[in-house]
Amino acid sequence: MAPAQGQFSDHSDGVEDKDRAEEGPPVPPAFLAAVDGLRSARLRPELEVEATRPPQRLAPHAYALEAAVVDGEDDLADGRLVLLHDPAGHDAWQGTFRLVTLVRAELEPEMAADPLLPEVCWSWLTGALEARGLSYGEASGTVTRAGSHYFGALSARRPATQIEIRASWTPKEWRGGIPDTASHLMAWGDLLCQIAGLPPSDLSDAAVVTLPQRRGPQVS
Repeated sequence: MAPAQGQFSDHSDGVEDKDRAEEGPPVPPAFLAAVDGLRSARLRPELEVEATRPPQRLAPHAYALEAAVVDGEDDLADGRLVLLHDPAGHDAWQGTFRLVTLVRAELEPEMAADPLLPEVCWSWLTGALEARGLSYGEASGTVTRAGSHYFGALSARRPATQIEIRASWTPKEWRGGIPDTASHLMAWGDLLCQIAGLPPSDLSDAAVVTLPQRRGPQVS
């Protein structure tokens, strides 16, 4: 099932198949509707998105996507987004749904040296959600900057710095207890493209700061 924009490959690793195989409780309609919302999202053409096996034991129901920002043969950034659902609710979430993400990319040296980079990267996440008018709560996360220097047979490689955002938030639930997962996925796609150094889709937004284009690591 592919959206009009972006590339979305839906494999059989989805949560519906797992739940049926384990003969657990029936999958709630609200969760199925939330997953359908993810599949209906209209994404930028630079994004390649596919379903992947969700994590175990984080919630009764889970669905996961992984994505990469692709420019020719280069992956400029990549990440993973997981939708969790607990019909009984979760005190820490303050809701029945939770979105969890990992986003990472390699930085140019001049950006890696910016002491305000972690704060800027966190503002990209919250700004992407707010730019699409999304309501959310209980946001938390970390921004990690890690450097690599190469020696011996690898000494010809340039030093590299990687930025990694790990975050989670509770999307607002609307009628039927269903969040607008399509818009949350589109906002997450905006974040991926921004950390990859692509210009914003709305070029009139001069307040958006982007990183130079770069090759990023693969999510494993």
